Amino acid sequence: SGSPEWDSDAFDTHGVTDVLCEACDQLGWKVPTKIQIEAIPVALQGRDVIGLAETGSGKTGAFALPILQALLETPQRLFALVLTPTRELAFQISEQFEALGSSIGVQSTVIVGGIDTMSQSLALAKKPHVIIATPGRLVDHLENTKGFNLRALKFLVMDEADRILNMDFETEVDKILKVIPRDRKTFLFSATMTKKVQKLQRAALKNPVKCAVSSKYQTVEKLQQYYIFIPSKFKDSYLVYILNELAGNSFMIFCSTCNNTQRTALLLRNLGFTAIPLHGQMSQNKRLGSLNKFKAKARSILLATDVASRGLDIPHVDVVINFDIPTHSKDYIHRVGRTARAGRSGKSITFVTQYDVELFQRIEHLIGKKLPAFPMQEEEVMMLTERVAEAQRFARMELREQGEKKRSRNDDDDTEEAIGVRNKVAGGKKKKRKA
Repeated sequence: SGSPEWDSDAFDTHGVTDVLCEACDQLGWKVPTKIQIEAIPVALQGRDVIGLAETGSGKTGAFALPILQALLETPQRLFALVLTPTRELAFQISEQFEALGSSIGVQSTVIVGGIDTMSQSLALAKKPHVIIATPGRLVDHLENTKGFNLRALKFLVMDEADRILNMDFETEVDKILKVIPRDRKTFLFSATMTKKVQKLQRAALKNPVKCAVSSKYQTVEKLQQYYIFIPSKFKDSYLVYILNELAGNSFMIFCSTCNNTQRTALLLRNLGFTAIPLHGQMSQNKRLGSLNKFKAKARSILLATDVASRGLDIPHVDVVINFDIPTHSKDYIHRVGRTARAGRSGKSITFVTQYDVELFQRIEHLIGKKLPAFPMQEEEVMMLTERVAEAQRFARMELREQGEKKRSRNDDDDTEEAIGVRNKVAGGKKKKRKA
């Protein structure tokens, strides 16, 4: 259906009450997104919903608004539970609930790993209206926190269900389903319809309405996607070349492992770039700290593993670089989805080495396009190799030092402090180790 011109109070044409329409307005949500137009009216009628929508499509609003509206009609504590695969996503959903529900006094609590259980138990004892949780930690509390149960729950949301199940949270989800009321509303959101998601749908939903927004894998039209074909040993030099060529933009660089994220961050810092890492081995506070520095534009380069690639609302990424090609083609869609959001344009550049050709062909096949090569001057890249080799050597030493420090006092640092190594090396007080 062609979308008619919505009037300014478009949310209320879909049955959203005035006080929530005002909240949307304050958040700058002028008109509902496609998934919201599909899902909200159905959810307000009290039906179960399966939403197939990719990240960045406004799905948090699609489940938060109906839940808040039901809560207004029948106020109750421990009213809704939102399950999500990662901690960052949990915090982000919580921010939206707080923003939408602040005028009506909605309290929400985030229950995720990496944070002290005791303070979480206290927060649960206060019986918030909405709990946003990762499955593992929630099961912990259901089994061990005295007096906490979800027997009165009215709404269950499973966000990014494909990932919850991919991360092998199946047993946890089963445990949760056993201890919450059968008589409830369930919303299941997923970017993809996998076999596991279908199984979950059969187990958890009653006669659901399917709301699909673009079931084909799509990458946004305004995204300019490129690849560069490079010998794997010069990867670092090519990265530095591109960061110089496109200087002035904000970058998100995806690496395949925590270790490579950390190494590349150190390498770039040694060369004077403001780069910060974001990966699963960092503590929760460090991860949120990294993210906030990047959001506040205090850093222009965020290096991340796929943990960070989904559902994180990082507003202003101009360029996504796939430094390591994703092994799952679908992850490509999610990664490049960090740019060109909300109608802005953006670029993505995928590094393809001699070992990645097949993976790259799979990605092209999935998105149904042949990507153009990013224009570059090879000789300029080669001029960088010496400086990069030196920075690689420092980065390796710093990584080793961090490893030793970590073993000795079990502390993880954001690598801001690792700059000391360079000064030591420059002073020559350190025995030269073969790098």
